[in-house]
Amino acid sequence: MARFQDIIGQEQIKEHLRNAITAGKVSHAYIINGEKSSGKEFIAKVFAMALQCEKREEEPCQECHSCKQALTDNHPDIIRVSHEKPNTISVDDIRAQVNNDVAIKPYSGPYKIYIINEAEKMTPQAQNAILKTLEEPPEYAVILLLTTNVNSLLPTILSRCVVLNMKPVSDELVKKYLMEQLRVPDYKAEVCVAFARGNIGKARALASSEDFENVKSEALSLLKYIKDMELNEIIAAIKKITEYKLEINDYLDILAIWYRDVLLFKATNDVNHLVFREEIQSLRKIAQRSSYEGIEKIIEALDTAKYRLDANVNFELTMELLMLTIQENG
Repeated sequence: MARFQDIIGQEQIKEHLRNAITAGKVSHAYIINGEKSSGKEFIAKVFAMALQCEKREEEPCQECHSCKQALTDNHPDIIRVSHEKPNTISVDDIRAQVNNDVAIKPYSGPYKIYIINEAEKMTPQAQNAILKTLEEPPEYAVILLLTTNVNSLLPTILSRCVVLNMKPVSDELVKKYLMEQLRVPDYKAEVCVAFARGNIGKARALASSEDFENVKSEALSLLKYIKDMELNEIIAAIKKITEYKLEINDYLDILAIWYRDVLLFKATNDVNHLVFREEIQSLRKIAQRSSYEGIEKIIEALDTAKYRLDANVNFELTMELLMLTIQENG
């Protein structure tokens, strides 16, 4: 199913797009701006389906020929712009798939819809090429630019598009979705919610990732015993991280949430708001032996490690320095 009611959160975007359909005031160009995995592609799919649906209602009916084609990504008038180079959408990609195609009238639907995912990857030349179509679009053309970074687009493009910004989804809604739709147990759902920070796609990916479960238990095991570990054991644990297909920031987030729990428990002695509350014995032990200053130092060191890794500083060196700070202060 792909309906507006299946989009979790994003009430303002849903309302805007539904109103555009019912009032017959559909813009020629939209930018959907939001972080990776936040659901931009699904919103674009629902909107495109609704625009092409033969019943002409605000929700796509899911049953007409047009909806069935759209559900299987086989609609001739919903064009997903592809690019061969992984990090670049070239001027040739835009010319071949948009500019040279847009003059051909729709095959079956009332609109011709172009979905450009990862629009931040368009080169300046590609952006100037799409601008030509945005300046003089045919009546039936609708262009959807999906991006993680709206600032990477030219001001001239922004001025011709309706910009829709994704908002973080509330923790309650993310948890409800994981438990009801994906049948994730209560505790696991809470951990995924804490990591996802309002990003529904990330929550879903973590909930179904075996790697995440394994990395989480290894990370917690390291944190519990790091005080008594030799440097070579710490280095071995760091090497093990690289075997998993998990982004290093997710690993660092596990550590950060652990120390936030330690800090919270030290300050309040309350178990209820802890993410890792089933580990209360270990959390209590670390909270008792660590000073507030020491825990703050660790949380700062985690931020520093993220910053260094983003700047391509050597992975092993960055992680060793971090682990030594944890060993000293945790």
